[in-house]
Amino acid sequence: MTVEATTERVLRMLALLQRRSSWTADELAAEFGVTARCVRRDVQRLRTLGYPVHGTSGVGGGYRLGAGTRLPPLLLDDEEAIATAVSLRLASGGTVAGAGEAALRALTKLDQVMPARLRAEVRAVHGATDTLIGPVVEIDAELLVTLARACRDAVRVRFRYAGRDGADRERTVEPIRMVTTGRRWYLMARDVDRDDWRTFRLDRMRDAVTTTWRFRLGEHPDPVAFVQRSVTGAPYRYLARVRVHAPSERVRELVPPQVGRVEDDGDGWCLLVVGGETLDWLAAHIARLGLDVQVLEPPELRQAAAQLAHRLAAMAGAAPGSPGVAAPGVAAPGDVA
Repeated sequence: MTVEATTERVLRMLALLQRRSSWTADELAAEFGVTARCVRRDVQRLRTLGYPVHGTSGVGGGYRLGAGTRLPPLLLDDEEAIATAVSLRLASGGTVAGAGEAALRALTKLDQVMPARLRAEVRAVHGATDTLIGPVVEIDAELLVTLARACRDAVRVRFRYAGRDGADRERTVEPIRMVTTGRRWYLMARDVDRDDWRTFRLDRMRDAVTTTWRFRLGEHPDPVAFVQRSVTGAPYRYLARVRVHAPSERVRELVPPQVGRVEDDGDGWCLLVVGGETLDWLAAHIARLGLDVQVLEPPELRQAAAQLAHRLAAMAGAAPGSPGVAAPGVAAPGDVA
């Protein structure tokens, strides 16, 4: 018997042991048309590969697949592979807390060996499924897999990218890591043409392909910190820096990392850096913290805070010209030099 035939029989035996709790040697022998001695040899081959196949003798004895000390390769049929891939796609999208990164790695491995016909089935199921979660920007799972492989294998990626100005340009990058804020996915990579580190939103990418050009992974910024600085600063018209009279841990509980960056400032204060399209929005957002705040910059934010305080006072029924009225938790003009 050829090596290929023996390998196929051993894999089929593994599938049977995964499907049912116990098989007798005679049942396995009849299933494959071999002798009981051949079954014993195949069981030993599985054990050598790391599969914990337990055997019991006597009446009612047989073979069963138990739990081992390490996870050996799994054998999935078509339906199991589709179900696993769909579950991993959902988990990689953030619907399972803390499982996104591990799910994406597992999905990358599964997608690499999955036949094209099964990939089509997975896309069909995923396309017909919605999850009842908050508003998020959906990303094609195939793009996630492509970028995950490129990060893992340290190969360059080429894609079309729509910038904030609306222009669609081709970019070639050396990807380091993907970071998700829960609502969006970002890629931290070195832009080859600009020779600098950049953050790219995955929902603005299209036609992403990996190249055969490998790069050496050297020193690079911390991906999470780099993406956070980009997300909380660069996309906005205004960038506010304020001191907050509270421990940094407390402020981080109130301000999501995709909204603002919090740094220790000593003496019970911390520094909050937050971006916004309008000064009115920034003033209201900071005031909602309910904490004592000193505005550092921009100076115009103090005037926006004063106007917000005036409107809040009017809503509360206070006299429009009452002196000393300030927005809750926001320092009035002149409080900070």
